[in-house]
Amino acid sequence: MHSANHWGGSFEIYSGAESTTDDEKSRNIEWDKAALQPQHHHLDETQQSWLLYPQETKKKKYVDLGCVSCSHKALKWTLYAFVFALLVIALPTILVKTLPKHKSKPPPADNYTIALQKALLFFNAQKSGKLPKNNGIPWRGDSGLQDGNGTDFSKAGLVGGYYDAGDNSKFHFPMAFAMTMLSWSVIEYRQKYEAIGEYQHTRDLIRWGTDYLLLTFNSSASKIDRIYCQVGGSRNGSTLPDDHYCWQRPEDMEYPRPVQVVNGGADLAGEMAAALAAASIVFRDNKAYSEKLAKGAATVYAFARDNGRRRAYSSGNDYIEPYYNSTGYYDEYIWGATWLYYATGNISYIKLATEPGFSKHSKALLSISDLSVPSWDNKLPAAMLLLTRYRLFLNPGYPYEEMLSMYHKKTELNMCSYFQQFNVFNWTKGGMVQLNKGRPQPLQYVANAAFLASLYVDYLNATRVPGFNCGPKFISLDRLRSFATSQVAFSSESFCGWKWRDSSKPNPHNITGAMVGGPDKFDQFRDVRTNYNFTEPTLAGNAVLAAALASLTSNGGIGIDKNSIFTAVPPLYPPTPPPPPAWKP
Repeated sequence: MHSANHWGGSFEIYSGAESTTDDEKSRNIEWDKAALQPQHHHLDETQQSWLLYPQETKKKKYVDLGCVSCSHKALKWTLYAFVFALLVIALPTILVKTLPKHKSKPPPADNYTIALQKALLFFNAQKSGKLPKNNGIPWRGDSGLQDGNGTDFSKAGLVGGYYDAGDNSKFHFPMAFAMTMLSWSVIEYRQKYEAIGEYQHTRDLIRWGTDYLLLTFNSSASKIDRIYCQVGGSRNGSTLPDDHYCWQRPEDMEYPRPVQVVNGGADLAGEMAAALAAASIVFRDNKAYSEKLAKGAATVYAFARDNGRRRAYSSGNDYIEPYYNSTGYYDEYIWGATWLYYATGNISYIKLATEPGFSKHSKALLSISDLSVPSWDNKLPAAMLLLTRYRLFLNPGYPYEEMLSMYHKKTELNMCSYFQQFNVFNWTKGGMVQLNKGRPQPLQYVANAAFLASLYVDYLNATRVPGFNCGPKFISLDRLRSFATSQVAFSSESFCGWKWRDSSKPNPHNITGAMVGGPDKFDQFRDVRTNYNFTEPTLAGNAVLAAALASLTSNGGIGIDKNSIFTAVPPLYPPTPPPPPAWKP
């Protein structure tokens, strides 16, 4: 027979015969025990189980929990696991939620951030109307509260907006451009504005401007017949009390402030459409206001496209023409339509923006150096870059590809023209490109070009393109960025203020962050209050300075917000059809 073997295999005990009786079995067992005892071997439990008898199984202890019964050992380990989980998981969570939180300090601001924060303060100092308590400029107060009395669009008249420069005129054409550029920079670099604590401030500045622009036409209508284009101003050579003859605080104005109105002006209306449409993207988190802006943009753009209103807003007006004369309006057609497309997703606007006739009439694709210089008057370089953005990131293809590819190529040619080695523009010995060809107030043109160059670098970086070609020469993105940083260095902070223009006394009030007109072609700068060509800041100039600085600061990270601008743009291709219904036998 075979006994049980707890090690595996067999362990056999043989007897003399199979017919052994019980007495014999008993004697054999007794013999075996006696044989083992004299040798004094100590058998372990396993051996004893073979030779002697099975041991008693140790009974497990159980705990009765009512509806469940479990072993004492299992309960003990369950309790251990629960305590362990409490210590490792729950306790740290409780501590995190109950202990006081300490926010980590933001990284120190770089020089571009400091300059940007100051450049934005210029807009607070230039505000007209009833100022908010948190305006931040202690020596400024309410002003221009009677502006536009008698206008029939709103009870507010034309109160609000911004004074343009060192005088107290409100020029709506460059003001609209300034709002477009501020909005563009916020759309592209929101994360940077947030990182430096200027996002809400800049939105407030934009809204101060767009609220005012909505007062300049009947924004509740779908069709309009006139736009107010200026408040205040002066005729050249005037000795009557007005904005140029009386250099004084806006709070002290007592002279008449005439209002200019036009029933034609495709350029003004096109730029206003761009400003309102771009701002509607900035304020998408405020649905009602965003829609109001988009509706207003569509209304003024329709005014611009009206056959009977296709002329320059400044033509023949001696209050405007000497100061902010417009040289054409087809660039505003492209510019305004592009922004409206991004704001609304209405495909009719992208068709207009890529209309070959607009390119032809604006001379966008011709090799004319002046047309590669962005400004409040010439929107072509900015509009073509904005459309190049569409091609780079969404690649819409037919039927837009032909015009978009040409605008893309022209954008790169514009960038090439900014480099000294290609001899398109003269350069000062100090290293400033003379984009306005030696004419006064060069810095705003330099800041414009710096912003577009820096922005194009970020566009190409986002698509992992290392550079572009200028003829046989390859231009790396680092070189283009270096151009932008070198030119912004000229647009450094300066100070300006008001008193009587010809007084020899110091200015009683200073605006920190106002970008002056700039040096001449010999790098000479005359810090004289009476010479506005050197010392006068402007709203449009400071807007593009702020945009350029935002593009260059490293606070908030590097790069653009690639997708937000396209939120309203519809899918370019038909949606995938739903799957067919399940087959039924």
